[in-house]
Amino acid sequence: MQSPLMLYPDQAAILPLRYYGSISHYATMAAFGKTVICAGELFDKRRKSVHRCEIADTHGRIQLTVPVAKPHGIDRARWSDVRVSDHGAWWHVHRVTLESAYGRTPFFEFYIDRFLQFLNRGVVDRYQSVADLDMAIDAEIRSILMIDTEVVADYQCNTPAHTPGLTEASQMPPYWQVRGSIHGFMADLSVLDLIFNLGPEAPLYLKSLLK
Repeated sequence: MQSPLMLYPDQAAILPLRYYGSISHYATMAAFGKTVICAGELFDKRRKSVHRCEIADTHGRIQLTVPVAKPHGIDRARWSDVRVSDHGAWWHVHRVTLESAYGRTPFFEFYIDRFLQFLNRGVVDRYQSVADLDMAIDAEIRSILMIDTEVVADYQCNTPAHTPGLTEASQMPPYWQVRGSIHGFMADLSVLDLIFNLGPEAPLYLKSLLK
């Protein structure tokens, strides 16, 4: 049975690599029958979203960043050539930060175990590159959100095309957020915010963003 989120079953979206991608990223993915992830984008240290995501804690919007090892001796290196660094035990920092930010949300305890495999020391050894880590996390997120688009990693593509047809971040309808009474609604955070706050209702919110 086709997912009710899928609006364009015969079309493909071309999307960039994302570390715990934004809500709009996954709304786009859910709408298309096929998604091509540009795992072979050329390495550009300015493209922080490949190894950084944005969540909300007591201070408002904050960023979680995976340190990366700059590729040496590789002409026109791609993100699939860039290794994850073990600098600063970042996996521990991310786990503690997520616990602090979302520990009081209704669905944190229900879903956090799904992500612990990416929040321990072994993650540096299991995934050979930032691209591999992002793709593994993406598969887990799609499983939780029941997104059944066909996903293909393209290790040769460079700049993803813009895929129109979704609600802009500035126009996203609010949903309940654990920090909402303090900071007001914060739109288009990492999809983790949606998962931990809404749980099984997260796909319904994604559907509300599709045109």
